[in-house]
Amino acid sequence: MDDNSTFLSCPPDHSPGRSLAPPRSSSITPSSTPALVASVEDLYDFICSGPLVDKIGYTKEKVGESIDRWLRCGGQVARLFRLNELQLSEAEKARIYHFYIPVFLWCEDQVNEHRAKYKEGDDIPPLVIGVSAPQGSGKTTLVFALDYLFRAAGRKSTTLSIDDFYLTAKEQSELRDRNPGNALLELRGNAGSHDLQFSVETLEALTKLTKEGMKMKVPRYNKSAFGGRGDRADPSVWPEVEGPLEVILFEGWMLGFKPLPNEVVKAVDPQLEVVNKNLEAYYDAWDRFIESWIVIKIREPNCVFQWRLQAEIAMRADGKPGMSDEEVMDFVSRYLPAYHAYLPTLYKEGPNGSKPEHLLVIDIDGGRNPILGTEVPNLKK
Repeated sequence: MDDNSTFLSCPPDHSPGRSLAPPRSSSITPSSTPALVASVEDLYDFICSGPLVDKIGYTKEKVGESIDRWLRCGGQVARLFRLNELQLSEAEKARIYHFYIPVFLWCEDQVNEHRAKYKEGDDIPPLVIGVSAPQGSGKTTLVFALDYLFRAAGRKSTTLSIDDFYLTAKEQSELRDRNPGNALLELRGNAGSHDLQFSVETLEALTKLTKEGMKMKVPRYNKSAFGGRGDRADPSVWPEVEGPLEVILFEGWMLGFKPLPNEVVKAVDPQLEVVNKNLEAYYDAWDRFIESWIVIKIREPNCVFQWRLQAEIAMRADGKPGMSDEEVMDFVSRYLPAYHAYLPTLYKEGPNGSKPEHLLVIDIDGGRNPILGTEVPNLKK
């Protein structure tokens, strides 16, 4: 996941899937002014003021009836990130009760609805929930928290990223050689740089993990290999997942993107023409498996540069290798044409194959905080 979001460190002993060590990030911004959660009444009012309550179908009455559930989940997330649940900063409280918990409750309702379609004794495939969000927007941390909450609720889940399906280093080199001079296909990222057959095989196998004792290894990608150009991780380090799975959380920056008329993408960047052609095969490889969707909506694609820059500065401050400002600009520039071309349609029409009753759109601001939705932003150049 090219999403360097982070919380604090957390206990490492919870995960048979993607590691539950939280990713690096400023997704919850520490504050020097703690806000004591003085009472359940105060927290109830705070929850009801959140921008996602209406979107997940909760009234004030429904929040009141389920307040124990909110409190239980809040305590679990706080402990996950080693926060004092009785003395959260305003930012921490908002991130937990205005973002992570409402999204989890929506996801859990989607899972319940999915499973209710089957009769007792049926093999019930896991629900695949797609999370489409730009790099740096906090999707990695969100998926991390959702996965933890599902496990805490006794539901087996696993996580996947579109990054896990990148071509091998050798295949990426061959792609680069077939498209000389196309900066969008020089490195991993855009449509064409993924092993779609491998994606299909993996997703089909995961959706068949419906019984106790069924196991499989889930692929992972090593971004640090070959000097940062990356390569598929050795299967010996892939995590093992065991059935019966109830949820697959599948995240990526370009999930749900739809191919556009050629003249539209060429007007954004002529190099997108081949990327757009490659995108035609992605619905069958990815999107058709996804029944429920979360779309994190940004106002301006240039936020991606700022978020990535913040992550790299934090890494350098910690004494870890990080990209220079110029390298960050070069890295992000390879994604911006796709954002400008495809995000307006994603936001206007929803992901490829999505249904309104199974779609949660979350508007966020420059601080990655949920806000009340507005009109579709103009993301074209």
